Amino acid sequence: MPHSRGFISQAEAKQPFFCGVDVGGTNIKAGVVDDLGRPLSWFTQPTLARRGAEDGARRIAESVLTVVERAGLKPEDIARVGLGAPGTMDIPAGKLLDPPNLPGWIDFPLRDRVAEHCGRPVVFVNDAGAATYGEFWVGSGREFNSMVMLTLGTGIGCGIIVDGLSIDGRHCHGAECGHMIIHCGEDARVCQCGRTGHLEAYTGAVAVTKRAQEALDAGQPSSLSERIAAGETLSPLLVSHEAEAGDELSTAIILDTGRYLAIGIVSLMHTIDPDGVIIGGAMTFGGHKTSIGRRFLQAVCDEVRRRAFPVPAEMTKIDYASLGSDAGYIGAAGLGRVAHRNAAGSSVMGHDLAAGKA
Repeated sequence: MPHSRGFISQAEAKQPFFCGVDVGGTNIKAGVVDDLGRPLSWFTQPTLARRGAEDGARRIAESVLTVVERAGLKPEDIARVGLGAPGTMDIPAGKLLDPPNLPGWIDFPLRDRVAEHCGRPVVFVNDAGAATYGEFWVGSGREFNSMVMLTLGTGIGCGIIVDGLSIDGRHCHGAECGHMIIHCGEDARVCQCGRTGHLEAYTGAVAVTKRAQEALDAGQPSSLSERIAAGETLSPLLVSHEAEAGDELSTAIILDTGRYLAIGIVSLMHTIDPDGVIIGGAMTFGGHKTSIGRRFLQAVCDEVRRRAFPVPAEMTKIDYASLGSDAGYIGAAGLGRVAHRNAAGSSVMGHDLAAGKA
């Protein structure tokens, strides 16, 4: 069972309890945390998205009830359920609009249907925003007041926290920073969304694979050619392995990715002026654990310092996320906690309310 944080017992926990759910196109992940963001239990099962939205709502609620039982609790012990979902959404209405990785879940009132199935109040949030909040609450951003998190995967996800508040935007399209424009020339790369010049078109996993393939097609020497000839599939993971082994082309692809990412980060720094920028997701090239992961982060930092105004360049911390795949459900639970405390009439606002980091 993959998780980045150890579980605590009921005896160690501080009430109230919250449940967080991270819904993806492939899997549903759920966990119960206490008032300090410490997990008591964890559960995952396939989303089986093609069975339809109503079946999905039932499976999400089933995940909630299962993980609550695993924590040794009853449903009524859960103050709020935080539900993080992907794709376009109407957050105030609790509806998915047309999420690309949940085909057919169009204009579906997911929040209310899950609440009906599990019998608990549900808070509906964007999945990238939830992961960001998890890192802010109890992860790499726990010392921050404001932060940005970029998640590197097939695409580029993003979340923004300002003074403890998650920024969703007026039309629930806030923090779509993977689609900021970093190249406006005629030769700008095409993003998966069909538009050109976006950050994702240069730094997402699809982009990394495409740039590597273009270099190989141009005849650049690389050990990647031998791996592919042996039947392996070109991917960011393969590029990372070969870079770690010293392949020059693979290393160049990764370090260039870091420099492209830095261009987007500088724009965010100049817009938001956060305490820190956290890099997470599946494509961090091993993070702090590998030489190429450390070099990737250094390439980001070096390019940021070269391009940013001196004060934010010096003061903004850039680092890897620390919660791994736990960030989504912990952050969703944390946003449920914020809603619960607001509903209870807490006078504590902003960062103090959000972090509770106490």
